[in-house]
Amino acid sequence: MKKRLSIFLILCLLSALPGFAESAVAPNWYEVFVRSWRDSDGDGLGDLNGLREKLDYIEDMGWRGLWLMPVMPSPSYHKYDVTDYKAVDPEYGTLADMRALVAACHERDIEVIVDMPVNHTSTRHPWFIAAAEGLISDVGSPYTDYYNFNRTGGSGYASLGETGWFYEEQFTGGGMSDLNLDNPDVREEIRAIFDFWLNDVGVDGFRLDAVTSYYTGDAGANIAFLAWMKDICEALKPGAYLVGECWANLNTIADYYASGVDSFFLFPAAQAEGFIAASLRARSNPAEKFAKQYEKVLDAIPDGRLAPFLCNHDTGRTVGLVQGRSNPEIAKFAEGVLGMLGGSVFTYYGEEIGMVGSGDDPNKRLAMYWSDGEMAAQPPGTTSVEYAYPSVAAQQADPGSLLNYVKAVNRARLENPAIADGENAFLLAEGSLCLMRRVVGDEACLIAVNFSSKAAGSVDMEACAIAADLEVGEGAATLEALDSGCRLTLPPYGIAVLRPSDDN
Repeated sequence: MKKRLSIFLILCLLSALPGFAESAVAPNWYEVFVRSWRDSDGDGLGDLNGLREKLDYIEDMGWRGLWLMPVMPSPSYHKYDVTDYKAVDPEYGTLADMRALVAACHERDIEVIVDMPVNHTSTRHPWFIAAAEGLISDVGSPYTDYYNFNRTGGSGYASLGETGWFYEEQFTGGGMSDLNLDNPDVREEIRAIFDFWLNDVGVDGFRLDAVTSYYTGDAGANIAFLAWMKDICEALKPGAYLVGECWANLNTIADYYASGVDSFFLFPAAQAEGFIAASLRARSNPAEKFAKQYEKVLDAIPDGRLAPFLCNHDTGRTVGLVQGRSNPEIAKFAEGVLGMLGGSVFTYYGEEIGMVGSGDDPNKRLAMYWSDGEMAAQPPGTTSVEYAYPSVAAQQADPGSLLNYVKAVNRARLENPAIADGENAFLLAEGSLCLMRRVVGDEACLIAVNFSSKAAGSVDMEACAIAADLEVGEGAATLEALDSGCRLTLPPYGIAVLRPSDDN
């Protein structure tokens, strides 16, 4: 197949290779479960100081945003049931450690967001304890109205022992009591919590947990509450970045952008059912299938900043979902396709070394494999421990490793900001070959992707240069000079980012 793309001439009128502008929001984010990441004091538990001591690794890998799963005190290992919103769990360290981590990140131009579960607290939170005691004693308590109690129970309600009272708990069985978010006092508490983290600790925003569960079954109320939180954060710290977990279909996610929240995780691209994995599995016309689904996303969310990902702490890991245990090429390619989506891409820790895990939640949150002699303890409740790929140390020493491929993807996004921030147009989506143009301001690039395990046919275009060659070990992309332009050929699972030639 040979195609002539004269439309690429527009790139030749735009900026040359060297200069680029920074994205308004970090283009590459890294999600960390602190408990499993790195232990600094020998107690077996990952901690904030262990994370701070490895910031050079995060910076070198090209991540410019760090999302921390909850760090507040909690009786659970996962810490989504908070007992104190203005503190750090002693397992992880102190507030001083947290402030030092944030300061060290900012020195490296790395933004930090913390997970903020405000739809519920732990039943061990002092608010809930005081509320329950007020009900049981009949003395009353101002905290009783912080939650939703009744005498009849029903769906989404849990029993308060033998008291005859029930409290709302949409996440049943976890001791997570839902807050009454219509209570002005609760909202003032949330405002104060946001102020503490944004302006005292200095974080740059929040990951908002379970946004469809603030008012279960009432999307309008959820969106209005999200809008309120966005307004509060913007007033407290202009530019604070909010990304929400709206685990739903594309149309629902698109509706939630009306809240003004910056991003919502792009679940339609993620997991085994997402369009990235589906395109990789397609037996015919994978590029067309990818283009069709990606255009649906861009049509549904024309203005909001996307937050694509492949997996997170609640889902099976990517190597499993693309059947990549014995096929590192496809594991690399999945990360490459993810990286070529616009917006702020999120990578779950360990994805860069091909960690695996599925089934019970602790299995998806295994200890980071730094080396054979460096690893935190596994989370409680873990039932399966497997590391299909070598450690960080081993992969850093291997130029062809998955880790170094992910690093190259991140670098391509940093050095070509139009990938993350540009307006997308498909120039070609035929068979296994896809070409996209991205333009933002005076920056532009062309992204060429070969979805096949075989070399792609050639594409003729105006003169250009390869800015990033993301090859999985099957050879490099090639540019053949022609009398009027050049000819691009991609290797199996090859991705090339192209910019105008210096000669233009």
